Amino acid sequence: MLVASNRGPVSYTVADDGSLRSKRGGGGLVSGLSAIGPESGALWVCSALSDGDREAVRRGVGEDGVRMLDIPADVHADAYNGIANSVLWFVHHMLYQTPLEPVFDAEFRRRWASYETYNRAFAEALAEEAAEGAAVLVQDYHLTLVPGMLRELRPDLRIGHFSHTPWAPPEYFAMLPDDIARQVLRGMLGADRLGFLTRRWADAFTACCERFAGGLGDTRIGVHGLGADADFLRVRSHERDVEERIVTLREEIGEGRRTIVRVDRTELSKNIVRGLLAYRQLLDDHPEWRERVVHVAFAYPSRQDLAVYRDYTAEVARVAEEINERYGTPGWRPVLLHLKDDFARSLAAYRLADVALVNPIRDGMNLVAKEVPLVSDTGCALVLSREAGAHEELGEDAITVNPYDVVQTAEALHEALSLGAEERAERSKRLASAATALPPSRWFLDQLEALRA
Repeated sequence: MLVASNRGPVSYTVADDGSLRSKRGGGGLVSGLSAIGPESGALWVCSALSDGDREAVRRGVGEDGVRMLDIPADVHADAYNGIANSVLWFVHHMLYQTPLEPVFDAEFRRRWASYETYNRAFAEALAEEAAEGAAVLVQDYHLTLVPGMLRELRPDLRIGHFSHTPWAPPEYFAMLPDDIARQVLRGMLGADRLGFLTRRWADAFTACCERFAGGLGDTRIGVHGLGADADFLRVRSHERDVEERIVTLREEIGEGRRTIVRVDRTELSKNIVRGLLAYRQLLDDHPEWRERVVHVAFAYPSRQDLAVYRDYTAEVARVAEEINERYGTPGWRPVLLHLKDDFARSLAAYRLADVALVNPIRDGMNLVAKEVPLVSDTGCALVLSREAGAHEELGEDAITVNPYDVVQTAEALHEALSLGAEERAERSKRLASAATALPPSRWFLDQLEALRA
């Protein structure tokens, strides 16, 4: 069995003395792959992302079961930032400001050629490494062309592809140049089986194929809603560094105050600015909450090599500071904003949450929505966007919002804060149960079993 993804399970840095140091990655894929055990002879093919990674490849340093591809840095930058994150991500999350973008010009075509080169490098490595009849699980929008390329090289393989993002409806997908849209779909349809996080995204892909590619052909479609890793989170959230950060957070929040918690990357689709505006609206419409609630907002920088993301991070900080200046008092800071990534601090915030705010414009799943109710010490209410994939599983016990409607979101926050402790705990218990229905290990094995079947 082989797994292919842009980011692998390990990364390397070069120490001051020239030695290489490795760091193990996290996330659902790493947890999932561990479920099959080291005796399976599985191989993970990934890209060298940093100078340390590339140096490890050049020195022949690596871990058993991992093959890093030393794709030229400029080719990777074009493929990753120029196409995957600036085009395909924007299409599937419907993020374009259409009066001005996208512009599919000669520069786009140059970058697309790099995206093809990058995908071909993965396909050739997988074809070289795979035993006869092996199962290959390709991951995400970075590698949409790999299944088709690999099928031509190795028709004997069983090929699966899993999309961790939403899939755009045909009307939005049609923004792509016609030949590129067909190439993406036909690349995906090289797989025996395609996996999606929700039925909604699977249906959108099917509709795109019917409109632009003449249907699905022999490719099968499956839905696997990735769940939270309950065992890991429950243990990790009570370790010493988390306990220390709880003490600090409680001091910053103040005695007896309620908390509205959000933990996100400063990704455009996460809708952090409107979340802050909704909190400001709450303080306007319900002044009784002033000095009684704190919005704990952790917004960790993402893709800061793209100007639009740097601008968005700056706007998050500006709006938070504006709220603090407008409403704050000597003993109360309304927004507690942190922009530096700290996993232990995030878990501490989860435990202290009375309300979790998850209001993305569009999200493939959103694991934060599943993790906070699972970890919260006394139970929390979940204010959840109807555009998050997690809404399909959690919507019944969440307070649903239109992510663009700031007034409605403010009222949802008021409703969530007003819930009694018993109801909040009961909702949280049901949310946690739904959130763990398909933990990473089972999620991964279900895909593998379905592909082999």
